[in-house]
Amino acid sequence: MSVLDKKLLLADIEKKLNAYVPADTVRKIIADAGEVLTRYDVTSTGPDGGGGKDESRQLVQMYIDAKAIEGRSQSTLKQFDYILTRLIEAVNVPLDRVTVYHLRQYIMSEKNRGISMNTIKGNVSVYSGFYDWLHREGLISTDPTANIGQIKATVEKEVPFTSEEIQLIKEACVNDLQLAVVHFLLSTGCRVSEVCSVNRSDIDYRNMKLSVTGKGNKTRIVYIDDVTALMLKRYLSKRDDLDPALFYSKQKCRFTTDGIRIMLKTIEERSHVPNVHPHRFRHTLATNLIDRGMSIQEVASILGHAKLDTTMMYVSVNQRNAENSYRKFACM
Repeated sequence: MSVLDKKLLLADIEKKLNAYVPADTVRKIIADAGEVLTRYDVTSTGPDGGGGKDESRQLVQMYIDAKAIEGRSQSTLKQFDYILTRLIEAVNVPLDRVTVYHLRQYIMSEKNRGISMNTIKGNVSVYSGFYDWLHREGLISTDPTANIGQIKATVEKEVPFTSEEIQLIKEACVNDLQLAVVHFLLSTGCRVSEVCSVNRSDIDYRNMKLSVTGKGNKTRIVYIDDVTALMLKRYLSKRDDLDPALFYSKQKCRFTTDGIRIMLKTIEERSHVPNVHPHRFRHTLATNLIDRGMSIQEVASILGHAKLDTTMMYVSVNQRNAENSYRKFACM
C-alpha cells in the first residue's frame, strides 16, 4: 500500500479506538499495526471510489488537527479549512496527487474571476503550508507548491484616521456601547477578535491596562486612557445582565467579530467617514504613537507583532515630523 493509504488507514483505526480504549494503549496498537502493515498491500476504497474528495478532506482535517495542537486560533483554523476545501472542489483531483500545473491553473482561474492578488497570495501561502506539512509527514514525495514562484501583490498601506475623522466617528455614535467600542479600539489597538474575547474583569482600572490573548495564543498588555475608562464605566453601569463579556450584544450574547464590523459600518454611514473598520483603528494608534515619540519596538509590543516589519506596515510616517527630524539630526 502507499504511504498515504497506510497513514489514512491508521488514522481511521486510531479514531475508532479512541472512543473506548485508553490513549496509551491506542498508541501502542497503532505502532504495532503500522509495523504489521508494512508486509501487506492494501488499497483505499473509500465512499468516493478510492481516494477522491473524502480522502482529501481527511488530509485537510489531519492538517487542521496538527495546527490546532500547535496553538493556532480557531479563526485561523477555519480560514485554513475554507481555503483548502475550495481547492478540493476546484481542482477535482485528490490533494495528494495535485501538481504545480493544477495549482497554476486554479490560481489563474481565481485571477480571471477578479480575486485580488493580495488574496491569491494569502491563499497560496496556505497551500504552501499544507503541502510542506504533507511532505514533512511523508504523505507525499514532492511538494507541488515548491515551483509556484513568488506572487507579487500590491501592498497598500492603511491610511490612519485624521483627528477630524475621529471626531466625526465619535459624534456618529448613538449610544454608550458604540462610544465605548470606538474608544476601546482607539486606545488599545486590539484586533477585533481580541476585543470580542475581553471580559469585564480583565480591565484593571487602577493601572489603566488589561491583558489580551492574540494570535498564537500569545498574551500581551494593552492600555486604556482616562476617557476610554470613563466610557467603559458609563456603558457597563447601564447593563443589567451578569454576562462576563465586556461587550454584550442585543442577541444576549458576547459580541462576535461580525457584530463589531456591522456596528462600525453603521457608524461609517452616519459619519460619512470612509473605511471605518477595526484594523484601521490599529493603524491609527500605531501611527499616533510613533508620531509622539514611542519607539517602533514598543509599538510592536502593544500591537502584538513578533516582527518589526509587520509593525512598519501599520505606520504612516508624518512627512512634517520626518523633515523636522532630518533638520535636527542630519550633518551638514
